[in-house]
Amino acid sequence: MSGSTQQTRRVILASLIGTSLEWYDFFLYTTAATLVFPQLFFPSLDPFTATLASLTTNAVAFVARPLGGIVFGHFGDRVGRKTVLVVTLLVMGVSTFLIGVLPGYAALGVLAPVLLALLRFVQGLGLGGEWGGAVIMSLEHGDGRRRGFNASWPQVGVPAGYVLATGLLTVLSFTLSDAAFLSWGWRVPFLLSGALVIVGLWVRLKVTESPLFAEVEQRGAKAKMPLVEVLRTHPRALLSAFTARIGVDVAFYTFTAYIIVYITGELGLPRSYALNAVLIGSALQLALIPLAGALSDRYGRRPVYFAGVVAAAVWVFVFFPLLDTRSFPLIALAAVVALVTHAAMYGPQAAFIAELFSTRLRYSGASMGYQVAGIVGGALAPIIALQLFETYRSTVAVSIYVVIALAVTAVGLAIAPETRDVDLADRPRAKTPQAGPYA
Repeated sequence: MSGSTQQTRRVILASLIGTSLEWYDFFLYTTAATLVFPQLFFPSLDPFTATLASLTTNAVAFVARPLGGIVFGHFGDRVGRKTVLVVTLLVMGVSTFLIGVLPGYAALGVLAPVLLALLRFVQGLGLGGEWGGAVIMSLEHGDGRRRGFNASWPQVGVPAGYVLATGLLTVLSFTLSDAAFLSWGWRVPFLLSGALVIVGLWVRLKVTESPLFAEVEQRGAKAKMPLVEVLRTHPRALLSAFTARIGVDVAFYTFTAYIIVYITGELGLPRSYALNAVLIGSALQLALIPLAGALSDRYGRRPVYFAGVVAAAVWVFVFFPLLDTRSFPLIALAAVVALVTHAAMYGPQAAFIAELFSTRLRYSGASMGYQVAGIVGGALAPIIALQLFETYRSTVAVSIYVVIALAVTAVGLAIAPETRDVDLADRPRAKTPQAGPYA
């Protein structure tokens, strides 16, 4: 095995472990926001309003993610990918640990939910900078013919983090009484984040800097103000990245977050039905996301991505009727197929978005396009779904909302070029140093 191949695998492993830990921290909050935080931090509100308030604090992270993408993207394009990835992991780990020791409303009053929202904001900053760096490091190392496969591994951090976070919370909720779980049991996975971050840092410190960034640095071609240049030279790439992501986020958070609210609140079933169904689907995604990434190397990013969009748009109308059966096997089937469609979109997404931008601007451009879409997509999806069902008392309204979001994603794919064969090197070819599909 060549040194280059070993380093590529080391980078992919470091990106996977790091993003898994970051998403573990992120999903701990998302799951706790539906199961624990309404009672602990909003006890004076009725159940519906408390859940809505809790989901609103969850949405704060999505607002912070673009800011994290801007700040860390700037330094990722100016200082380097590796250094920024170490910092983002620390930011996420410390904020998650502090959530684990935060007293509830009974001890701090209104200050408790305020501090909770603040720490969630810091989590969003860390994740906003994490995604771009992890994807780009994996993309810019190794064989250019396997970029879709390589870049898909940080995406695997999403289901890996979900399985780890939700699995721990599920085990604790089953082994402890409701009183013990609400009192201290939910805190254990948050406190474990401190130890897990040490492992992630140890792995990340061993990788080398991106060779493409090193080449840009050696030529003295680094951008002085990366985000300003992105806005000036890559507006269409930003639009493509933004729109191509929205529907993926809306579908994902409907399939994984709103399902918990719907099953426990509307159907009156145990929360384990929703958690275990999503856990099964997430476990399958561990293999399906890299498979979709590999397929995009063979058939192109857009065809694989679009196939997932169409499949998700069809399945969302089957998804809720299967939940309404109240049968766990059928609920699990609903979640599993839903997450299969998501894997088809999410696998090629990383390479597709990152390849839209030139190397000297890639961290800022990819992060901005990806993270801003998270506000419109992931942050609002569970809240909008909750309000739509409350207003119309029909899941058809929720399904139509998901389809509209997926239609936006289809438009984003249509206005973008195929990026599979783009040359990522920023070697000047004319008067401009820019490269990439829009150059």
